[in-house]
Amino acid sequence: MSQSSINKDMTFGEILQMKPGAAQILMRYGLHCIGCHIAVSETLEQGVMAHGHDQAVVSKIVDEINHSA
Repeated sequence: MSQSSINKDMTFGEILQMKPGAAQILMRYGLHCIGCHIAVSETLEQGVMAHGHDQAVVSKIVDEINHSA
């Protein structure tokens, strides 16, 4: 288990560096930002909201990533 937790203020790039397996979780929510140039500057929260989801989905994604292997 990682010593650090993923949070909504991290960029997609930071999240994927810490937890490469998060890509599958993100894609399940329609967030195919992995190869996008914006992934290095857009936070998870910004990306989720830009794709039409709400804060509840942001929290759910953060929880899923943090509890993934």
